Amino acid sequence: MKHPSNRAFFAYWDEKRDGERAPDRRVIEPNAVRQLLGDIFVLSYDPERGYPFRVAGTRVCALLDRDLKGDNFSALFAAASRDEITDILGIVSEELLVSVAGLTATERNGSLAHFELLLLPFNHRAHTPISLTGLLAPMQHSRQPVADFTLTSWRYLNHPPQRFVPRALKKLAIARGFMVYEGLR
Repeated sequence: MKHPSNRAFFAYWDEKRDGERAPDRRVIEPNAVRQLLGDIFVLSYDPERGYPFRVAGTRVCALLDRDLKGDNFSALFAAASRDEITDILGIVSEELLVSVAGLTATERNGSLAHFELLLLPFNHRAHTPISLTGLLAPMQHSRQPVADFTLTSWRYLNHPPQRFVPRALKKLAIARGFMVYEGLR
């Protein structure tokens, strides 16, 4: 990750997952990432509508010159990148993998703006919609609204190594109170 905001949000998310593949959505505290909230968004999954915005930060909405709640995330992308971003969103949400992507977008004056997109999954819970969060960080300050995002690069981050506890320690963690161990005479 190149952008400091993405590194900070990933570090917070990583801390909250506590060795799991992804944290539960309930453990993410907006107050803990207050300075990043303007660039953060949350997407849900709807089989008919794709990945609509549940929440979008003020800077993300200002960048796109509208309130994004309910809009499909993939619709922000140029036609050539829509299928790819939809696939990436599916992998992040279903496989619980983190993705970092480089994006470009066209400003109103026709110049290109560069962004770094971080997509982070949430753990699935029964009877709740699949959702994920992300942060859209501009690589340089842009004063004009943008349109037609295009993917320039992306990669997935591996799962954290699983913590394996030796069998003897597992038994001790389960055992409570007084225990007698038989031994040889």
